[in-house]
Amino acid sequence: MDPRAGLTAFTPKLFTVLGEGYSLSRFRRDAIAGLTVAIVALPLAMALAIASGASPDKGLVTAVVAGFLISGLGGSRVQVGGPTGAFVVVVFNVIAQHGYDGLLLATLMAGVMLIVAGYSGLGSLVRFIPQPVVIGFTAGIAVIIASSQVKDFLGLAMKVVPADFIAKWAAYLGAMGSVQSVTFAIGAGSLALIMVLRKLAPRWPGFLIAVVLAALIVALFHLPVETIGSRFPDLRSGLPTPALPDISLAKIQAVMSSAFTIAFLAGIEALLSAVVADGMIGSRHRSNQELVGQGAANIASALFGGLPATGAIARTATNIRACALTPVAGMMHAVFLLLFILFGSALMAFVPLAALAAILLIVAWGMSEHHRFLQLLRMPNGDRILLLLTFGLTVLVDLTVAIGVGVTLASLLFMMRMSATVEIASDGRADQLDEEGDEIGQRDALPEGVEVFRIDGPIFFGVANELLDTLRRIGRTPRIVILRMRRVPLLDASGVTTIEEIVRQAASADTQIIFSGLRPQPEAMLDRVGLGARSGRAILCEDYPAALRIAAAIVAAPRSGAHLN
Repeated sequence: MDPRAGLTAFTPKLFTVLGEGYSLSRFRRDAIAGLTVAIVALPLAMALAIASGASPDKGLVTAVVAGFLISGLGGSRVQVGGPTGAFVVVVFNVIAQHGYDGLLLATLMAGVMLIVAGYSGLGSLVRFIPQPVVIGFTAGIAVIIASSQVKDFLGLAMKVVPADFIAKWAAYLGAMGSVQSVTFAIGAGSLALIMVLRKLAPRWPGFLIAVVLAALIVALFHLPVETIGSRFPDLRSGLPTPALPDISLAKIQAVMSSAFTIAFLAGIEALLSAVVADGMIGSRHRSNQELVGQGAANIASALFGGLPATGAIARTATNIRACALTPVAGMMHAVFLLLFILFGSALMAFVPLAALAAILLIVAWGMSEHHRFLQLLRMPNGDRILLLLTFGLTVLVDLTVAIGVGVTLASLLFMMRMSATVEIASDGRADQLDEEGDEIGQRDALPEGVEVFRIDGPIFFGVANELLDTLRRIGRTPRIVILRMRRVPLLDASGVTTIEEIVRQAASADTQIIFSGLRPQPEAMLDRVGLGARSGRAILCEDYPAALRIAAAIVAAPRSGAHLN
């Protein structure tokens, strides 16, 4: 690998674009785009923080600190980061189990994990996460987010909302008699306004307009609606002083699984967002540097008392539509939010929680990707089961369990399908072309006492035993067994162990194994277990005709009467 290419892969896109030349006109466009995104991110950051069980200022701090670093140190030209809906479930559970200090430690650990993953070159692995798993847990998170907003949207008189999905809805149904009509009207009006603006004026900041209008109505008419100020009377303004969370071995062990989940979600969502951005602007992000930037941003967010952060697809798309050119746009979005924290945070107290609930219902609907969900339901049974299982586990059990089971099941499903594509055949048509392009049937001119098998596909642990069983079903003991392997691209440890067992049993039966047409990787694997060309235990031929010539030359040799078994 070219050292310069490796260095470029870990260079933030900001450094690259500044090296290309950065003019005042480009800065003006980036600043306007940053302001546009900040207007969208302002109410969203507050709403996501409240839904996560934290105060709204935590969401704004996250958007400022992490948002600035995600753009400044990431591998995408236009990525915008901050708190996202994917973290709501995880953050809420971590705070409930380990307190806010436990969340800060988990976020800090997740940042370290992301940096290690980036420098380990794991950024490209996102493409191996199957769509049914991604859509399943994303839709599951959307359902949980929407469910968490019912109390604030309807104004239900509930002191405690259960965390469990079924218990939560049972509690909601039990409290339906306490619906506050004024609160519901504010929430429903905000929801309707956002939907209408998206339809008629999609470029307008619907979230911010709905929040400001709802706050004005509540304040002017002194409506009995719960606001940010009434729920969080002691909100702080400005950025807090950075500090390390409480760190101990016991606490690290307690939040380890949560840290892994945060790192996994941050990496997946950031890289998916970067891929979407690439398609919109015709660029290409640096996936490993993107993970490094995400890691640094989450470490900084934890030090400032913020929430986990990642690349946000909706805010990134807004940034692109606002004609952003470089990562400076995302950094300016953080600067504008910082100005609000410094000079306008007192205005947060007037925002009705029902309006923020309406925003999160819209976010949940967007996260659900219902079109893709319905599309996957029309796929084969394996994909449908994978989708529904991941979705169900996310909603009813735990996000970590859903991810683990989903990825494991997807891997098993893939291996099962791969094993079904592997063919071990002893027959062949007379008009079939061999490896050299000659018309020759596999069994044409086959000497007496010689058997031949053509293997198509990788020999891995999913098909290794099938190969052994096929050879055991020969019935009679051949003098020579030719294994045609030109169409075998891969031989794993289980496969080569099985082949070694075949060679061992063949030797005890006085049967010679000949391999023909080996590719470099399978040949190297055979050499590792002592079956190379110089081992004397098997014969390696360049092609099938050469194997036939060697078989014909030795078929008349005397032999014992043992069998392959």
